[in-house]
Amino acid sequence: MIIELENISKSYGNGVDAPLRHVLVDISLKIESGESLAVVGPSGCGKSTLLNILGTLDQPTTGTVRIDGEDISTLNDTQRAGIRNRKIGFVFQMHHLLPQLNLIENVLLPTLILNDKSQRNAAHSRAMDLLHSVGLGDRVKQHPGQLSGGECQRAAVVRALINQPELILADEPTGSLDQESAEQIGNLLSKINIEQHVALVLVTHSMDLAGKMKTKYVLNQGKLK
Repeated sequence: MIIELENISKSYGNGVDAPLRHVLVDISLKIESGESLAVVGPSGCGKSTLLNILGTLDQPTTGTVRIDGEDISTLNDTQRAGIRNRKIGFVFQMHHLLPQLNLIENVLLPTLILNDKSQRNAAHSRAMDLLHSVGLGDRVKQHPGQLSGGECQRAAVVRALINQPELILADEPTGSLDQESAEQIGNLLSKINIEQHVALVLVTHSMDLAGKMKTKYVLNQGKLK
């Protein structure tokens, strides 16, 4: 999987009642399989906006986003959603686990679209293997309220992996955690990147976490350096 951003800009405001706010300015970036990179910068500089454009959750004002050579602006919402579900896993600052579901049910949420019984069984086996690999194999029937913040975030990482994505996008994945849990999540994401050759892009305020990535970019005044 290769994602290319070509001359991406993103602005907000109608330019009449209020001046346009230029969040991203002429950004070009290429991300290939197995890469890991961090984007750091001050609050409100557009890091999450950049991540959302990479994940096809948002569209640029100008410029082109290509996934495996295909311009995603030519795709409809359903087609873009299909790409997200097949190729991209998301990890956010808050784990967003549903409190009424237990751990295994939360992890399997992205697989609900599967109609084939054998595929569902394979997804369940994969979920169990992944939960065991992050030390949660004995917690699968527990609900988020019964787990620590670090355990919930590990489960969120597993959920991001359940459909075997080629890219993980992580938005401040350790921002709500204590230092020890943050270190565990950072090491887990690095391990997944290296061992499974999954491309990893994260935005963070943590220089420790950014230092675990192969490449670090700074986003400031709309420019990526």
